[in-house]
Amino acid sequence: MQNAKAKTITITSVKGGTGKTTTVLNIAGLLSTRKLRTIIVDLDLHSGVIAPSLNVQVENDFYDLTSDIANNRFNQIEDYITKYNDYIDLLAAPKDPRMAYKIDPKYINVVLSRLSFKYDVILIDTNHIIDGVNLITYDNSDQIIYLLSNDLMDFRNMKNMITIYEDMEKSNYKIVLNESLNQDEFSKFDIKTILNHSIDYTLPKSFHLRNLQKYVQNGELATLDKANAKEKGIEVLNHIIDDFLK
Repeated sequence: MQNAKAKTITITSVKGGTGKTTTVLNIAGLLSTRKLRTIIVDLDLHSGVIAPSLNVQVENDFYDLTSDIANNRFNQIEDYITKYNDYIDLLAAPKDPRMAYKIDPKYINVVLSRLSFKYDVILIDTNHIIDGVNLITYDNSDQIIYLLSNDLMDFRNMKNMITIYEDMEKSNYKIVLNESLNQDEFSKFDIKTILNHSIDYTLPKSFHLRNLQKYVQNGELATLDKANAKEKGIEVLNHIIDDFLK
């Protein structure tokens, strides 16, 4: 994929607490095993936790980058990127969440354009709020992945999102049901009936990682731990990756 424009994938949700950020990190780990240069862009600007999850020290973040562009202080994009390993880099959310209010969404286009020929995959973590930041992010995404828990509010909110996509005649989104979070409240048949749409992928109950806190404390990625290689959830995530790389 070298010299080709990066695939831009956004992982989002329709409410909090669906395992979105964990999924971003898990996918990044699997992409690195394929030796695909990946940058995680943390656009959960008010409460991004990618940097602490990776246990990396961030010198310059997304706010610093957009501020420098706006004030003609920008030199090179590499000055704002934090390295995790040979294949995973990070453009972190603001260290001070108050700075999120000072970020002009128009610079998201500029930033993603600067990154698009330096990486194989741009992996974006963002929140569930439909605001200027997310609308521009969605417009710049080749694929948008929605993480849902087995919860009625998730399904009702997702149904509204599906209607919006249909109104815009867009279909570049996939729905992932994360069953590792809670007990089944609704069957797959019930969910399809509520959404009037199929679930594209399901992360199984067995994918509840018992040592998740250990990974976070050590800044490790669960999908780089060979002990997890045979997890059914890893297989599902690889299917997701295969599909968006096509």
